[in-house]
Amino acid sequence: MPIENAKTPPGVSLDPDLSTGLQLLAHDRRQRLILQGKIILVWIAVVVILLVVLLQLRFEPAYIFENYQFVLQGALTTIGISLASISIATILALLGALGRISKNPIALGISGFYISFIRGTPLLVQIFLIYYGLPQLGIQLRTLGYPQLGDIFILSAVQAGIVALSLNYGAYMTEIFRAGIQSIPHGQHEAAEAIGMSSWQTLRRVILPQGIKVIIPDIGNQFIAMQKDSALVSVIGVWEILYRASRFARKDIKFMEMFLLAAALYWILTIISSWLESRLEKRMAKAYER
Repeated sequence: MPIENAKTPPGVSLDPDLSTGLQLLAHDRRQRLILQGKIILVWIAVVVILLVVLLQLRFEPAYIFENYQFVLQGALTTIGISLASISIATILALLGALGRISKNPIALGISGFYISFIRGTPLLVQIFLIYYGLPQLGIQLRTLGYPQLGDIFILSAVQAGIVALSLNYGAYMTEIFRAGIQSIPHGQHEAAEAIGMSSWQTLRRVILPQGIKVIIPDIGNQFIAMQKDSALVSVIGVWEILYRASRFARKDIKFMEMFLLAAALYWILTIISSWLESRLEKRMAKAYER
């Protein structure tokens, strides 16, 4: 029931200040709804204007409707690659974060080198190194008499794309995990040690369950960014959204139509992922409130 229409039970008087506050809250809510409605109208107007301009320049929406199913099939590949990559990247980020906060020089050196190299080179170069460079090493290992070891370095396009995205985002997410772990007060570590917990038990039972609240929203943001960056794997022949769209674009010289379709699909995936992330954040916030 709306606040302004709520009835006070018989015999109960509502405090004037409380009543005024409720009215202000209801007014603010109406104002926000009105503003959101106006923003939606502006979006619609912008889309209509752009569509009118494009139609004047021989833009063919019918071509999109004729071929959208072929491009839409690539969305499953995009989602699959993104989910697999973010899962592996999360594991790499956790290991990297543990290495960064470790006092072991070997762990510090390996994690530091990994983060520095990956963050200092473009993702596209990393994709080429993994897809074209690793097979070169695999072939050499085969010739040296290690065929099974050589086969490990020869990856399919999808496998290479997943490995590249995982390594890249794992390096960037390492700092997210490190910040989440170090955000837990040191007193928690001391309390766990006082009751006889090992370092691993402290991390698994005390630190990570609390740090996950800080980490999860950022992982969601990284997943959204990864869905867009997954378009780069199209350069090695992965049949995701962009690759499928570019096939028709080159075949029939319909670059605007096909790339607008691809952009729209990535946009929709981003909106859905953002909504799911917000829902997850709210659920986690309620869980911690209990």
